[in-house]
Amino acid sequence: MKKRSLWLCAAAAVLVSVVVAGCGKTTYFAGRVLPPSGLPNRVLIAVQNPSTSAAGALTFVDAFYDIRFSYNQKIPGFAISGYSGNLPITIQNMPEEQLGAVYGSGDGSLHTINYQKESDNGAQKGVAGLSSSIFITRNQKFVFAANQQATVLSVVDGAAGTAYALGLPGVYRVSVNPGGTAAMAFVQNSDYAYYVRQLTSSETLSYSGGASTWPVGAMDCEPQNSPGWCLFKALDPSTNTPLVFDRPVKAMFSADGSTAYVLNCGQECGGSASSISVMPVSPMIFPSGQHSGNLPTNAALHADCSTTAGASSCTLAIPGGASNALLSNSTLYVVGQKLMPDGLFTGNLSIVSLAGTGTSTLSVGAPISISDGAPGSPSRMILADDNTLWIGMTKCTNGERYATGQPYGCLTMFNTSNNSVTMLEPYHGDLTGIANVEGLHKVYVAQGGQVYIYHTTDGQSINNQYVTVTGTASDVAYMDGHFDGNNTVY
Repeated sequence: MKKRSLWLCAAAAVLVSVVVAGCGKTTYFAGRVLPPSGLPNRVLIAVQNPSTSAAGALTFVDAFYDIRFSYNQKIPGFAISGYSGNLPITIQNMPEEQLGAVYGSGDGSLHTINYQKESDNGAQKGVAGLSSSIFITRNQKFVFAANQQATVLSVVDGAAGTAYALGLPGVYRVSVNPGGTAAMAFVQNSDYAYYVRQLTSSETLSYSGGASTWPVGAMDCEPQNSPGWCLFKALDPSTNTPLVFDRPVKAMFSADGSTAYVLNCGQECGGSASSISVMPVSPMIFPSGQHSGNLPTNAALHADCSTTAGASSCTLAIPGGASNALLSNSTLYVVGQKLMPDGLFTGNLSIVSLAGTGTSTLSVGAPISISDGAPGSPSRMILADDNTLWIGMTKCTNGERYATGQPYGCLTMFNTSNNSVTMLEPYHGDLTGIANVEGLHKVYVAQGGQVYIYHTTDGQSINNQYVTVTGTASDVAYMDGHFDGNNTVY
């Protein structure tokens, strides 16, 4: 029966190829050109140690038929040509630009991948060592990396061909807005936030006398004899004292680019209480001379968002925890871990409405129980077909559910239309990547070092026999997504 099914699939593929050839078309949507593989639905897999002679590889599979070889079996497997990174661990997926950026934890490299050519564009230069968090802007002009071991925030200005290592001990997270005009950095076990700015020529001249000539709030300006960029601590403009957060770990940005939603990790990161701080982005715009306005005062930032009419800056309490989030239109889905009386943490999803009415600006619903995870660790989130939100955790056996004998797993499917929760079992290990295969009603995940597939209609597993990899699968990405929002990192 299985062989007959594959023959039927092959026949269908041949028919499609004949029709396309007969019409003289080489594109499939949005003017994109069919890649060399001829596959219109590809899932990229970051694989560590695929063989004894290689520390990393980027393979991709046919996500329509869920096979790693061509339908006629003439091509035994697909891979990105020329990739040489060591221990690839994350994929920054940018299908609108026909681009991916793969970070290798073994050598600290960030390789950009050409989706149309299915080849490696090479590694970005200027990143100072291993990164705990790294992003490239969609226009490929800038790279920002938190180099925790080197105690610097790296800024690579590709357009100018320059790189800057801005000193910031403890830096471990960086957030970049989708438009590539603002970047925030966060320090582990700290209550402060930081941002970078490219200097104008007059600022370069003014700040070239060393730290004594830098403005208040500047942490570092490099190079010090003629600085091109500075790193600033977010300050209260009325007092020039630091804005106080509660273990901030990440910033989400509104679709129009005007607002940053800073996630305060609170108790799960050693702080007091989890929340979201709402801030204007305009004072933190980094392109030279384009910033405007002021950051909020502490009094404004700590105002209650649910009762402050028209507040542009405020803080909203999130009782369920806030270590990751995903923004969809006027809804912010926030994930975190809540401390329980027995000292263990349990996972929660909180739904925040950003479209208030009357005197309300933001509001949050009651926490919804989901899979547990490691407190403060990055989780994975993605919206998929059939009104589903998929949430992946790491170290889910360390939480309340496992300890108290409840059903547990590292992957949760949440239905956004009826608020129903499905925690998927059995336990396969840490969930490190999710890809939404748009329109085909399925998601691919990297879990426990292997690739699995699930239906978005009911969460049932799909046979993964022909997409498993040799080595450790660390991340997955749908290369043919319609939008860059098909990304589990931003």
